[in-house]
Amino acid sequence: MNQTSVSTHAWILMAALGAIWGASFLAIKVGLEELPFLTLVAHRVFWACLILWAYVLIRGLPIPRDPRIWGAFLVMGLLNNVIPFGLMAWGQQFIETGLTSIFNAGTAIFGVLVAAAVFADERLTPRKSLGVLVAFFGVAVAIGLDSFRQFDIRSIAQLAVIGGTISYAFAAAWARKTMSHLPPQVSAAGMLTGASLIILPVTFAIDGVPQVPTLPATWAAILYFGVVGTALAYLLYYRIIALAGSGNAMLVTLLIPPVAIVLGAVVLGERLAPSAFAGFGLLALGLILIDGRALAVLRNR
Repeated sequence: MNQTSVSTHAWILMAALGAIWGASFLAIKVGLEELPFLTLVAHRVFWACLILWAYVLIRGLPIPRDPRIWGAFLVMGLLNNVIPFGLMAWGQQFIETGLTSIFNAGTAIFGVLVAAAVFADERLTPRKSLGVLVAFFGVAVAIGLDSFRQFDIRSIAQLAVIGGTISYAFAAAWARKTMSHLPPQVSAAGMLTGASLIILPVTFAIDGVPQVPTLPATWAAILYFGVVGTALAYLLYYRIIALAGSGNAMLVTLLIPPVAIVLGAVVLGERLAPSAFAGFGLLALGLILIDGRALAVLRNR
């Protein structure tokens, strides 16, 4: 399904999802004030995993029994949860929530490049190539020239977040190749199961027995990004795909940064450099060029 129009209902759901995921960056930043980043990731995937399996069982959806599918879930959990969640949470210790969300919007860029390299029907067109170049320039502007002149922990944090978006891109290709025949809710639950099986022993080995949070704000953050920002968000995302198509669902990535930037400023007092906003503008333009439908509408007028 790849609809060119989006209903009012779908737009409302996309706005809601953009707000949910935008606020997730704030929740992670709050959680990092008390807990190590690996422990936060473990909380995020484990509780979301339990909730999604409860949903699958209540709905009576078929549970896969093929070991190869469970192997695919394990890889998907690594690529779509453990690596990007871990890199982004680590990076957020050193950069602003709004800036993290801007880099996160670059997921679609790397998704286009990985898909073009893997699938014959996803080859780069001149329009997509131009969009990728504009978006890459936007990422470079958002990083800022100072980060290129002096390589410090902030620079590494920005690269870590970008590394997370690259992992998301490979995850999307892996999902299309191995999991497209499964109900999306089952895929999400299985993916989070694979992520939990990986991150829990790693967290115990590095952080030790997870400490019990003492701050109410930390509990609220865990509840938010585990239940709302992950479990509910995945269900909402697949509903949007069903209503508007996967191409239109990509537009959510442009709705996340404004929410994260405003929340970071209001709640945490963060202030982004003008280059970050300029970079986001170029990134958004690149994504619009990659999508192509806005240009088609202009041509038909």
